[in-house]
Amino acid sequence: MDVNALEAEAKATAIKHITTMLQMPEQLEKVQQYKKRVSRKKASVEAMLKTALQSQLDGFRTALTLQKSIPNDLAEVQRNLNEDIQDIFKALPALTERLQEVKEESIRHSQYGAAIENLKHIFNVPGSVQKTQELIANDKLLLAHQALSDLENSRDDLLFELHKLPSQSVTDRNMLKQYFADVEKLSEDLGKQIWLVLKRTLNSVRKEPQVVVTALRIIEREERRDQAALERQKSSGGFLPPSRPKQWRKRCFEVLESAVEDRIEGNQFEDRHENKMWLVRHLEVTRQIVLDDLRTVKTICVPCFPPEYDIFNRYVRMYHSCLSRHLQSIIANELEGNEYITVLGWLTVYMGEELMGHPDLGLDAASLEPLLGRSDVQQLIDKYLSTLVANYQDWLRNALQSDIKDWHRGCEPDVDSRGCYHTSAPMIVFQMVDQHLQVAKTVGPDLVRKVLSISLEQTTKFVTSYMEAVTEFRDRHFEDRSVRRFFTHYVIAVANNCLQFKQLFEKSYTDCCTGQGALAKGDNEISQVYHRLQQSLERLQERALDALRDELFLDVNKELADVMTRNWLTSEASVIDTVTATAEDYFRDYTHLLPRNLELLVGKVQWALARSYVHAILQRKIAFKGYEERKAAAEKINRECQKLSELFKKAMPQTGAGSRRGGSVGSASPGSSPLDTLPLLAEVIKMKDTSLLSLEVSGLIKRYPDISGEHLQSLLMLRGDMSRNEARTLVAEMRSDDQPRGVGVPKSVFSEIVLT
Repeated sequence: MDVNALEAEAKATAIKHITTMLQMPEQLEKVQQYKKRVSRKKASVEAMLKTALQSQLDGFRTALTLQKSIPNDLAEVQRNLNEDIQDIFKALPALTERLQEVKEESIRHSQYGAAIENLKHIFNVPGSVQKTQELIANDKLLLAHQALSDLENSRDDLLFELHKLPSQSVTDRNMLKQYFADVEKLSEDLGKQIWLVLKRTLNSVRKEPQVVVTALRIIEREERRDQAALERQKSSGGFLPPSRPKQWRKRCFEVLESAVEDRIEGNQFEDRHENKMWLVRHLEVTRQIVLDDLRTVKTICVPCFPPEYDIFNRYVRMYHSCLSRHLQSIIANELEGNEYITVLGWLTVYMGEELMGHPDLGLDAASLEPLLGRSDVQQLIDKYLSTLVANYQDWLRNALQSDIKDWHRGCEPDVDSRGCYHTSAPMIVFQMVDQHLQVAKTVGPDLVRKVLSISLEQTTKFVTSYMEAVTEFRDRHFEDRSVRRFFTHYVIAVANNCLQFKQLFEKSYTDCCTGQGALAKGDNEISQVYHRLQQSLERLQERALDALRDELFLDVNKELADVMTRNWLTSEASVIDTVTATAEDYFRDYTHLLPRNLELLVGKVQWALARSYVHAILQRKIAFKGYEERKAAAEKINRECQKLSELFKKAMPQTGAGSRRGGSVGSASPGSSPLDTLPLLAEVIKMKDTSLLSLEVSGLIKRYPDISGEHLQSLLMLRGDMSRNEARTLVAEMRSDDQPRGVGVPKSVFSEIVLT
């Protein structure tokens, strides 16, 4: 306590009080009055404080005085108690001897009383046993239990009296047990009848619920007698009647669980050798039985069983544990093929609204433990996936062989409603994949992701094998084109199959990436596998369309080789007429291509023709004798270019917006045709005034940045009026300000032409 601080605080308070009190001049006259009042109050407070302190001091003195006397008082009390207790203990042995006769007489009286009380039962034991047996045989279980209880009470009372004797006679005890030996057999017989009733609980409770109630009443009576026997054992020196505790309630639950187990295992009517769908049928029957039984328990059994049994939840736990053991037993016997997914799917069904989550049951299925442990489920998934991979390999190999076999048939492929060729391979593979995805969806999104990944990977491998088969088919056909009459038709079907594959698998991928519990569309692994499949299909599509293009050019290469020769220039007949007629003949077959494929193929053919024509021009296979020949060649190039343009315009599908090129290299500008190159080259050849050549060459370079100096030099030298040095100089001047050719430069037919 800080006295100085308290004193300073008191002074400050006093100053504040005086300031408040003496605010007016007239109040100064009352200063003496105020001073006297404060003095009287101070004296009063000091007197009260002194009185309180004196009272406290008196209390402390009294307490100290009492504390000093306490040890003496305690010692005196202890001494007096010891003397009295010793006197009492000395008298006890004599008292025991004096009461010995009373004790012995009490024991004899108790024995005689028990004997008299049970005398009629002792003399009537054989008759009572026979009567009880008849009651049990006639299913009068309550009466039988009453008679059995009387017999057991008589036996137990007599045995207890023997147990209380100081010197117990083993002979008397064994003789008494032997005399009542049939009682234990009666108890076993009654128990068998009760267990039989409980084993049929789910059937009996529908027709005769009173039978089940009777059995449960007997069990509860026996449970109470068990408790009484155990309590008497604690208080009577360890005496416990024979066969106690019976623990019939525990046995009741064991019987109920055994009945549940038999009910689950008893509905398997066939095995794998009799029916491949044995497991599906067995698990479906099991589901129906379990659901029906639990409904029965909830609606009928609950009123029959004591509340403390919590019979509905107990039945749920029993069915759950029995089903778990049963599934583990099925798995231990080795599953095959789709049996793995059957079990996995049933685990999902079990937790869903079709069973434990059914509204009629009102259960929280999520609170149940899994039927199978994580390791067991993972093992099933791993085995299913490995089986799935093996099955895919087998099925896809067969699908490929079947499709290859169709290629060699002596008839056209199947035609769809649009008149487009196709084979059954895409639908066979898709149905295969879709079936497994639908099955996987019954298990969960994790398995769907894994199945989709495997399906896409295996289909990618199938497409790779498919492409190898198409390549071999093409090579053999080109060796002898007279053998395979329907080569073109089936390659068209293959190209169409690619688009169908893309469409079908895009649907599967999209379906798996949408909806509740679906895959994340950004799943990198799945996305990568899916795009690898798409790329494989695009390569297969390219391979098929390239084969069709190559087949056409096998028939026109001879005519194209004659372009820009003396014979081509002087002949009245046009080489391109033959090329056009041949192409039109092929295009009639190409109408069986899907529009996108037709657009790509027409673009490929157009590109290849333009490249061949430009290459022929730049090869300088002809030497012009003068301007007139050069002009005639240029005009013929323009005429043939016009014919080719009309051919491709007619062949292009109406739904397409025009092909820029079907291959990997695009055209010089969007919407342009590779044939547009020919009129520009013809104009350079035709131009008479050499002073304007630089303007044409400059325009050509701007239109086709990938044209090389060798191309331009060869074109200028083809005119015949420029030397090599002059052509080189002009090209060098035109390309001096040109940007270097690089990756960003649009590609045209010039990129594929190499002059030697």
